Amino acid sequence: MKKNTKACDLQSCLMCRLVLKEWKLPIETHRKNFLVKKGEVIIKEGDTVNGIYFVNKGKVKIHKTWGDKELIIRFASNGAIIGHRGLSTRSAVFPISATALEATSVCFIDLDFFMSTLKINSELTFQLMMFYADELQESERRMRNLAHMSVKGRLALSIIQLKDQFGVNDRGHINITLSRQDLAAFTGTTYETVFRMMNELVKEDLISVTGKAISVKDPRGLKALTLIA
Repeated sequence: MKKNTKACDLQSCLMCRLVLKEWKLPIETHRKNFLVKKGEVIIKEGDTVNGIYFVNKGKVKIHKTWGDKELIIRFASNGAIIGHRGLSTRSAVFPISATALEATSVCFIDLDFFMSTLKINSELTFQLMMFYADELQESERRMRNLAHMSVKGRLALSIIQLKDQFGVNDRGHINITLSRQDLAAFTGTTYETVFRMMNELVKEDLISVTGKAISVKDPRGLKALTLIA
């Protein structure tokens, strides 16, 4: 990472939207802005927690080791927080990694200042608590899906979630470009299986694929694959 001469606007990220107005000056004093290249690691699983990051502009995958594979937990884009999973009274290391999927600008807040921010700004603390609750529920759903949903259903669900989060561009493609390996890591399966299942979804006219770009042709058909009996 290299320092970014263009600082964030103190308006867009989760923290700046929710803190007291008078707290923005201390944030401006403490923040550090960085530019991250595509494929560059922002946070590495197992590293000591030294602070929290916010995405100013770009897309980041949050992932962790799962046996001998990688599992993508979620994706973060403009305004999102990353590194909060490292906040704990029991552990001082990050349980996840974060890697830029494209050229990305991030804002870094050191741990001591972020903890002070939480103590002073009750709305931020409340919303972060709700965010944790949502993440916990999503983790529980993913564990259920891994146990009970077919791989094809999980792939269909992954495509639906990507479309819901990132929308589509002017060509009708989901507005995020993922390698098949990353799509497999998000689905919880192998590259070979994703490749095979993608071909099936194309043959069934549920999606269309142009290179790495994916378009949803039949949302109801995809949704039907995600239903668990």
